[in-house]
This record gives sequence, C-alpha cells and structure tokens, in this order.
Amino acid sequence: MIKKESTMTISEWEIMRIVWTLGEVTSHQLIHIMSKKQLWTPSTIKTLLSRLQKKGFLIHNGAVRDRLYSPTISEHDATSQTLSQTVQMMCTKCVGPALVNVINETTLTKRDITKLISMLENKKITASTSIACNCMPKNQEDLSL
Repeated sequence: MIKKESTMTISEWEIMRIVWTLGEVTSHQLIHIMSKKQLWTPSTIKTLLSRLQKKGFLIHNGAVRDRLYSPTISEHDATSQTLSQTVQMMCTKCVGPALVNVINETTLTKRDITKLISMLENKKITASTSIACNCMPKNQEDLSL
C-alpha cells in the first residue's frame, strides 16, 4: 500500500509520531494535540493527514466526521526504511563519519550501546581499511565530454 518512492516530510513525521504513540487517533484528537505542539491550524493538520493517506502511511475508518486514523507501517519499519534510504543517497566514504556523528549526538541506553559494540566488533573482523567512493562511475572514460 505504501508507495515505494514515498518519503515523509518533517511535518508528516510529527503527525505520524503522535499516531504511533496513540496507536490510532481521531482527527479531532490530532488537531487538539498538534495545535498545541506546533501551533498549526486545523487546515494544516488535515492537509498533512490527507498527504499521509495518499502516500499510504495512514488509513482511516471511513467516518465523515472525526475520522479514526491508524498507521499502515510501524514506527520501527518507517525509521529503518528512512535511515536506509538516507544512507543509500550518501557517498560511501561519508557514511562512517555520519554514523559516528549521529551516535555521538544521540541518547542511547546501555542496552543499545552493548548491542552496537557487539555488532561493530563483529563487523570489524571483515572490515577493510578503506572504502571506495561510489559517487562517480567506475569507468573514468565516461567523464570526458
């Protein structure tokens, strides 16, 4: 149902975070919460709900007034897909430093840190000492125009 090329804007993520937290939410509840959190107007919130439906991230119960919205994707799956898409857009040489920066700026539990250490220790066994850039074609002859 979710379009493969669909991504969420920052504003759409704000809406989805409320929906994921509550499990399902009426448009009235969402307007009440978001108007306080973001000072958004009801029409802005309704527009974002409509976009999220068109992209396939939300469904509703079909009611005309005060629709009940539910997510079609879990928060875990959405964040995993978004992170994977972001990494795929980056130069392979920039991924490592970007991950280091994100980890440095992120609050993690001791359990998260233990998992990361274990995963990185396992990756270290087969890791190379350098990574090739993937931004340009491998065949440099294609560059002469």
